[in-house]
Amino acid sequence: MARVRTSCRCGAGGPAPCGGRKRGLQAQIAAEVAAEITRLIGDEQELTELDVALRQRALALAARVLERYLNADTSDHAGPLAPCACGQQARYVGRREKAVMTVLGQVRLERAYYHCTACGAGFFPRDRELGIEGGSLSPGVARMVGLVGAATSFQEGSTLLRELAGVEVGAKRVERGAKRLGCEIAAMERADTAPEIGRPVPPTLYVGFDGTGLPMRADEVAGRSGKQPDGSARTREVKLCVVWSAEGRDAEGRPVRDPGSVTYTAAIESAATRDTDEEVSQFARRAQREGARRRFERARRRVVLGDGAPWIWSLAGEQFPGAVEIVDLFHAKQHLSELAVVLWGADQKACPWWLPRRMAELEAGDIEALVAAITRHAGHSEEARKAAAYFHENRERMRYAAFRQAGLCTSTGVVEAACKHTIGTRLKRPGMHWSVDGANAITALRCAVLSQRFNRALDQHLRRHRSNRQAA
Repeated sequence: MARVRTSCRCGAGGPAPCGGRKRGLQAQIAAEVAAEITRLIGDEQELTELDVALRQRALALAARVLERYLNADTSDHAGPLAPCACGQQARYVGRREKAVMTVLGQVRLERAYYHCTACGAGFFPRDRELGIEGGSLSPGVARMVGLVGAATSFQEGSTLLRELAGVEVGAKRVERGAKRLGCEIAAMERADTAPEIGRPVPPTLYVGFDGTGLPMRADEVAGRSGKQPDGSARTREVKLCVVWSAEGRDAEGRPVRDPGSVTYTAAIESAATRDTDEEVSQFARRAQREGARRRFERARRRVVLGDGAPWIWSLAGEQFPGAVEIVDLFHAKQHLSELAVVLWGADQKACPWWLPRRMAELEAGDIEALVAAITRHAGHSEEARKAAAYFHENRERMRYAAFRQAGLCTSTGVVEAACKHTIGTRLKRPGMHWSVDGANAITALRCAVLSQRFNRALDQHLRRHRSNRQAA
């Protein structure tokens, strides 16, 4: 919980009355603790039952203590009038009760209520002070809800909170709390371009891009073109930006992702920027912010990795000029394998040597020889014509022998894994269908957790909340 005033405003003329009240509360609590211990010891229970019972009783007792402690402080009643946000004076109406879920359990909180006749608004100063304005979860429980909401379904999150923390928060409250926190984190991300000084800038930094379709509610895809047989859409694409370093090497000398170096940012956003647009696309700005946070421009070598999607290379040219651009080797190999099936059949018996030779040319970065070999079939195969154009267009991004010699990653394994781990594991479970706002909120929440930014985001939220409270 947020800080609570402990100064006396009882008006009793000194510390003695409050001191006596405190001693009385302590004596009452001690008596309750003794009674609980006697009751538990008197019951013959197995350890498996006793430890659970002790926890439940301890939490219930602690919740009662917290409730009495909070309600003993009536300093939120500042008098008959209090300043309203509209600039006028609000009138004290009385004390109102509110159920608040804390990490100890539910408490009934009594708060002073003020109403402004000028603007019609009402407010509770204590709610602002404790960080529960507009909600009924304490900051501690809101943090728990954010963590489980980022990790698993809302129903499973509710179960985990009950079983592991002894906190009863229904699935709908988990959903509302997680989405609310996710929206706040998303808003903070859009406003944050400050460099993360705590993260060192390695000699080489990588940025990768990818996208994955997310199942949406019917109203979110109405009228949109898609890949269904009738041309309709069932999904929206979440675009992901990943930044990492790979200074380590495996036994064969290949670059290995550095532990703790990966950060993620993602959303359902457009990456397209038209010539007539006054500013770059939403996703381009997202990539720009992530690059600024990671001080991408400070790295001695900067690398952009992606598949052959045109939007990736358009964005790379806009936001990261001068970076080395590399098409993921496995995507390129997949293109070749699919073409070989078209040309020679699934078993490749008609020409078993063709694909191995083309793969060798690709691995060596000899894209000119590869394109020439494919072009020989372009006259009778549309797939060959398209493949030749693809490899020719990306030829400078496929100099794999030179990239390996320079010690660079040639695979987007980190990005592919990020799509599955960051998006798929949480948001693409069976039966899930999302709204754009809901998907973006949970995506922002999950990216913050996996990027080790969650606690920092909560701290920023609480600091901003306290600043707003002091200003009010």
